[in-house]
Amino acid sequence: MTSRPLEHRPGRHTDTGVFVCFEGGEGGGKSTQSRLLREALAADGYEVLLTFEPGDTPVGAEMRRIVLSPETGHLDPRTEFLLYAADKAEHVASLVEPALARGEVVVMDRYVDSTLAYQGAGRALDAAELEDLARWATRDLRPHLTVVLDLEPSAGLGRFEGRDRIEGESLEFHQRVRQAFLDLAARDPEHYLVLDARAPIEEIATAISGRVAPLLAQAVRS
Repeated sequence: MTSRPLEHRPGRHTDTGVFVCFEGGEGGGKSTQSRLLREALAADGYEVLLTFEPGDTPVGAEMRRIVLSPETGHLDPRTEFLLYAADKAEHVASLVEPALARGEVVVMDRYVDSTLAYQGAGRALDAAELEDLARWATRDLRPHLTVVLDLEPSAGLGRFEGRDRIEGESLEFHQRVRQAFLDLAARDPEHYLVLDARAPIEEIATAISGRVAPLLAQAVRS
């Protein structure tokens, strides 16, 4: 099957709350930067939900065990994708959308882009077909801002002593994933911020805060 290229199409952005997502390959510092953003926003008085995919719901935790455990062994790529899609559907419905409806800031470590990058580009499935299903699963909810922490895969993977099923894939797999994240950002620069993950942690955090501040101001005005 020939994979159809992804084309930018507007999605659904909520009028309440602010949704910020962190994406990128392995070892880029997503967890660190999402935590720092959450701490900074909370210190300024914002209600913040810090969450992640896959696995931040009871149902999702079981799916995370299946897709990431080396003991699972081989999964058909479609099976793997559908498990991730189910995790996202439950996560958005039970945690993300309710928090946004309450006017909170949602800071998420991985979202739909990870599925398009890892299962689309990485597994060489039809990316456009996967996007249709992933957007359906998440009710086409899009982040107001996606921060891509870009890092050469050989550097990122070197930061792990042990690897899960995905981390243990080939370098070529992770190079395809990296390029997919960059391609996604390039097609919608208004809603993306690409940063060099090798920069100092404080410098990255400052750049992120600079892009988030106008979103917070807009949310208050709304």
